[in-house]
Amino acid sequence: MSIVQLEEVHKVYPLGQTEVRAVNGVSFAIERGDFISIAGPSGSGKSTILNLIGCIDTPTSGVVRIDGTPTGGLSDRAITTLRHEFIGFIFQSFNLVPVLNVFENVEFPLLLGKQAAPKRERQEYVDFLIEEVGLTRWRDHRPGELSGGQRQRVAIARSLVTKPQIVLADEPTANLDSKTGEAIIELMKKINRDLETTFIFSTHDPSIVGIADHVIRLLDGRIIENVRKEPVAASLNEEA
Repeated sequence: MSIVQLEEVHKVYPLGQTEVRAVNGVSFAIERGDFISIAGPSGSGKSTILNLIGCIDTPTSGVVRIDGTPTGGLSDRAITTLRHEFIGFIFQSFNLVPVLNVFENVEFPLLLGKQAAPKRERQEYVDFLIEEVGLTRWRDHRPGELSGGQRQRVAIARSLVTKPQIVLADEPTANLDSKTGEAIIELMKKINRDLETTFIFSTHDPSIVGIADHVIRLLDGRIIENVRKEPVAASLNEEA
């Protein structure tokens, strides 16, 4: 069973006396463990689709299924639980808490759950993720003391800390230089391979499109291409 399914999904936003059709009859499936790029120019609907998958927004019509469950019938509490436990988010602006250090930023989502893991277990897993993203030396540094690439690595570790099945990344390299962006993509591909986490990107970055094993291209809210490729091997660049 696919981990994500969209079935004839439409999303329409009112704009004064007119309507904006951000997503127009989109249908596709994402398999568990995919490394997928939803690509297209600005205004093509890719960020809207990520918001629909992440239950940040709801479709005007059509069905979004996460792990077989239609999200439209879920209560607010169930959606909150789904977002917290099943889906991780990576943003282009990092969204780190400035007064918290690397460890505390990564740990933070675990403190929001109803039943926090035992402290030692929690700390060991946070340290494992910090090591995975190559930031052990910067464990006690705050975001203001880190480079853009390092901050995005913190955001990646934070997105994984609840052990989500899906990570949604909205233009994750948009605020990074090309070399750092490529290292971040390779890092996410390594995590995808090692932890079998499903990664779904919205992007117009050709580096992400090139390394993805599944590419969906959008134009004006419609799918113009849906191609599954052979996975491309990637190595971790520790310098970003």
